[in-house]
Amino acid sequence: MNETLTLWTGSVLPEWVDYNGHMNDAEYARVFSSAVEAFMEHIELGDKGRQQHQYTIFTLENHIKYLAEAHKGAPLKASILILDRDVKRVHLWVELKDDSNQLLATSEQMIMGMDNETRRPAPFPPIVEEKLADMPHASFDQWPKGANTLIGIRRKK
Repeated sequence: MNETLTLWTGSVLPEWVDYNGHMNDAEYARVFSSAVEAFMEHIELGDKGRQQHQYTIFTLENHIKYLAEAHKGAPLKASILILDRDVKRVHLWVELKDDSNQLLATSEQMIMGMDNETRRPAPFPPIVEEKLADMPHASFDQWPKGANTLIGIRRKK
């Protein structure tokens, strides 16, 4: 497995627990969104960077896989790995784990850099490009198991 960068930590809040007694699926999306916000801060696109560069990030696609239950109060950490990128897009792999390092869920996301003035895709500002280059990356042959998979009902033949 490739090295990931932990950018978000927290715990399962009581209001996140659903009728099944575990973290609701919508809350996983909230945690992954918070992890991407921490990623944005890390690459200099927090509040100050977005204002300075008149630049932001939009999420184009998000695929969440739920692998294990998380219960009230459970410590959580979200880590990010870059699967691929170009001058204005990043393909991210985000892992959500508990304090025993059990993988609870994954989120595979495609994000795109946007010029705030034109509201159109635009290349990353130089400082963002530098920060992205310094983050953990995975070559295609080393992508985590489960990355780039299709959703569907698997039938026995």
